[in-house]
Amino acid sequence: MPLPRFSRLADERRELILRVARAHFARDGLDRASYNQIIAELGISKTSAYQYFDGKEDLFAAVIEDVHTRMLDALGSWQDADSPTEFWTRLREASERLTAHGLAHPEDVALLNASTAQDPAPWLAPVLDNGRALGVIRTDVDPELLLTTSAAVLRAADLWAAAQLQKGAEPSPVVWSLLEGLWRQPDES
Repeated sequence: MPLPRFSRLADERRELILRVARAHFARDGLDRASYNQIIAELGISKTSAYQYFDGKEDLFAAVIEDVHTRMLDALGSWQDADSPTEFWTRLREASERLTAHGLAHPEDVALLNASTAQDPAPWLAPVLDNGRALGVIRTDVDPELLLTTSAAVLRAADLWAAAQLQKGAEPSPVVWSLLEGLWRQPDES
């Protein structure tokens, strides 16, 4: 993660460093991106760069954390729904916000594979808790197992959606039927 000096930079400067690095990593990937080219584009010396990051991998980790934050910001925090209909509506609206973010920020989509490795629990756990309280999500499965399997389905769906967005196509809502099947109470048909 960034060295303490990076967090003391002005917000605009930190955002510029992350934006330039994000563009390089999205275009070239971690292995092919050049730390020296990123530094040159930023107009800083190698000595200065090493005061902010231990190296390319450290900068990449900061970019991935920033992408994850940007995606969570696009989702917004979960607000508990008062009815099953409102629950599914809010979930679809969150998905639409994330899709809109992906369309507006293709570099984030290109880095989605690495960014989804982050822990989804801070956003997903309240969704599951609310769904269980409303009776739309099964309660016969250990909550941690349901969180883990839901996160795996969403990770696969995110990667599939990213590929669709990179092709210029909007992802279909099929993901919701997958989740509904996973979450449905066992007595429902």
